Amino acid sequence: MQKSLAVSSSPHLRHKASTQRIMQEVCLALAPAGIAGIILFGANAAALIATCVITCVLAEFAYQKLTKQKTTIGDWSAVVTGLLLAYNLPANAPLWLAVVGSLIAIVLVKQIFGGIGSNFMNPALTARAILFVSWSALMSTYPQTKYAVDAVSAATPLALMAEGAVEGVKLWDLAIGNCGGVLGETCKLAIILGGLYMLLRGIIDWRIPVTFIGTVFVCYLLKDGAEMAVYQIFAGGLMLGAFFMATDYATSPVTNIGKIIFGVGCGILLFVIRAFASYPEGCSFAILFMNVATPMIDKFTTPKVFGEVKNRG
Repeated sequence: MQKSLAVSSSPHLRHKASTQRIMQEVCLALAPAGIAGIILFGANAAALIATCVITCVLAEFAYQKLTKQKTTIGDWSAVVTGLLLAYNLPANAPLWLAVVGSLIAIVLVKQIFGGIGSNFMNPALTARAILFVSWSALMSTYPQTKYAVDAVSAATPLALMAEGAVEGVKLWDLAIGNCGGVLGETCKLAIILGGLYMLLRGIIDWRIPVTFIGTVFVCYLLKDGAEMAVYQIFAGGLMLGAFFMATDYATSPVTNIGKIIFGVGCGILLFVIRAFASYPEGCSFAILFMNVATPMIDKFTTPKVFGEVKNRG
């Protein structure tokens, strides 16, 4: 029997590196933010990172064994999910919350939909959103860093700016992470270092992070001026989301124009949530909304196959 061949429309994605190598590179790029989080918040931050990573790996292994699938923990994608989830938790979160979040991310979001590359929403962000809805008090209480005067709890810079207390926010503190926030988002210098590493290594495309961050900057520049625009891109989870979560291969568009639309959409949604909603941060929800819109973006931005005849039904 003659073997039939199917030719799909471009773009045909190729990458010289294996999935394992790409995930290892992402882990390396995430390392500075994790190290900074441990330095800033202490031993519980390290425990949260270890708990999330170990639980994610074990959950993936157990699910695939129970369902008689080939085990894929060797591709390191579960490790990346664990790191990203840990970075999205307050540094004083209880370890059981990290375990629950890890199970949600791996089993409910990733594996049930077919494993790596098949999930339509970012697993770590989806888990964070579910944890926030279910245990909002635990997910919105942030410890101050070890180097601040108040070592018990801290308002995030975004919360302070939303209340008009901009004078209480220093740009240098935002850069080095000496402020309230989740474990992995506070030290912007560490995040930028990791993001630049991935860009230089060709692991991520520049279009999504640049248009995401740039759109937020332009929106606030037009609304509140240059100073507030700079503070807004350094505050909250924008940097972490733009470099490490919006660029997720499985949940972002494949075409160049699609990536730009995706980044701009994330930026506009984040601006609307921060500027006009009661919740001062909206990075997770902006990315998740655009994750859902990704199939539609791909549909309208993927070039048609030359000579393809439209099915008139």
